[in-house]
Amino acid sequence: MRYVQFLGDSQIGVKERSTPKPGRGEVLIKTVVSVLCGSEMKSYHQDGYEAGNVGHEAAGIIAELGEGVTTLQIGARVGVSAIAGCGDCEFCHKEQFTWCDNFQFYDNMHAEYFVVPALACHILPDDVPWDVGVLITGDGMGVPYHTSRKIAADDIHNVAVFGLGPIGLGHVIMQKYLGRRVIGIDRSPHRLQIARDLGATATITVEENTDVASEVRVLTQGRGADVCIEAAGVPATVRYCFDSVRKGGMVVFNGEQGALELSPSADFIRRDIAAVGSWFYHFHEYRMMLDLFRGGLPVASLITHRFALEQAADAYRAMEGESGKVLLTYA
Repeated sequence: MRYVQFLGDSQIGVKERSTPKPGRGEVLIKTVVSVLCGSEMKSYHQDGYEAGNVGHEAAGIIAELGEGVTTLQIGARVGVSAIAGCGDCEFCHKEQFTWCDNFQFYDNMHAEYFVVPALACHILPDDVPWDVGVLITGDGMGVPYHTSRKIAADDIHNVAVFGLGPIGLGHVIMQKYLGRRVIGIDRSPHRLQIARDLGATATITVEENTDVASEVRVLTQGRGADVCIEAAGVPATVRYCFDSVRKGGMVVFNGEQGALELSPSADFIRRDIAAVGSWFYHFHEYRMMLDLFRGGLPVASLITHRFALEQAADAYRAMEGESGKVLLTYA
């Protein structure tokens, strides 16, 4: 089978190796589509990935069942969660795999075949196109939806999204659909335009002398945004969020990053600011995302570029600030 190999230093190869075999409780999936995630770019740019690739959002057809699998059938259309729980703890019983103390992360999905646990598979109904299915079972819409449940209060009208990579653009789609006024903030003119095309009410270009917080306040009648979502994973962007949020507002952390300095008094206490983290999505939330799609959520609009597997190098170049979600197709 063919698979994407991260060679390091921004180089990609499409290579051949034997098709994996599913173990007990696992299934083999013949890939129909996979999508790129911004979190892959570090391995792509730096040292590569000897095991293949860190692709973790894909959908396809069940090709083989491992021992003990009785919940799925060969030929079923599925999307997958890259995170699978142990299946036995209190969180797994609630389909909250990301909270399982023994969860496992699965990658190498940019390949013609890949293996995951059966319990990580979502059945895709016939009315769900492949491009929609891969987004509502992976990070693409999973993170924006999971986050939306944390900021569901009726008094939230203005949401500022800092960082308009695929996750940030997913927030634009989700929050616009929910009736919020969305402000998109980024350095990339391409992604700022995509945000506008997806329904952002206003955008702010971050340049050397941009006073981001002042511009957010101008756009919110001097109050600041009700919610600021940090989707870039950059310390400076965290500072923008706390400076731009209104009194009594909320900052949401989506972007992964290391330690940084915040003041309990200035950033939280004296303005009654709340801050929450939001990672991936709960497995049971797939059904809710499916309902939103059927209700008109324009899920597939997040995809701006489509490439065949053999064009994987072009796909990763498109992720360098010009794209929304990038999709790979498999013949």
